[in-house]
Amino acid sequence: MTKNQFKEVFEVGEVRCEIKLENFVDRYMFEEGKLPEEKIRMDIATALVDTGSTLLVLPQDLVEKLGLKKIKRAIVTYADERKEERDVAGVVTITIGDRAANLDCVVGPLLCEPLIGQIALEEMDLVVDCKDQKLKPRPESPRLPLLKCK
Repeated sequence: MTKNQFKEVFEVGEVRCEIKLENFVDRYMFEEGKLPEEKIRMDIATALVDTGSTLLVLPQDLVEKLGLKKIKRAIVTYADERKEERDVAGVVTITIGDRAANLDCVVGPLLCEPLIGQIALEEMDLVVDCKDQKLKPRPESPRLPLLKCK
């Protein structure tokens, strides 16, 4: 993926994009000289951009592959209004194009589809272009995320 490019897969009314996921603690340990770079757990996945979701959702098998630690529990509400208690794990670094965010994630069922929620989109300052069905940086911030601090 080249700088400022997003690999996207389209279906009617849906936007999916390729995401790079990395264990934040592994990267920190590498930066501290305590872990070789080849031991950093990472993966690439295709995720559905879901503006109705709050957090990043990753399937349990991917969370385990990345070695993310469960840090709390939360009640999640699904699209059909069902509620369920789920684990929240972290910290994972998600990279889309040349933008990245360090986030916690809801641990979804095995093999479920990864979802990119609103918090990830806001932190990376990305928007869904409904007309072209694309995920892209906001026009006001093409080079770096523009974050509000007021």
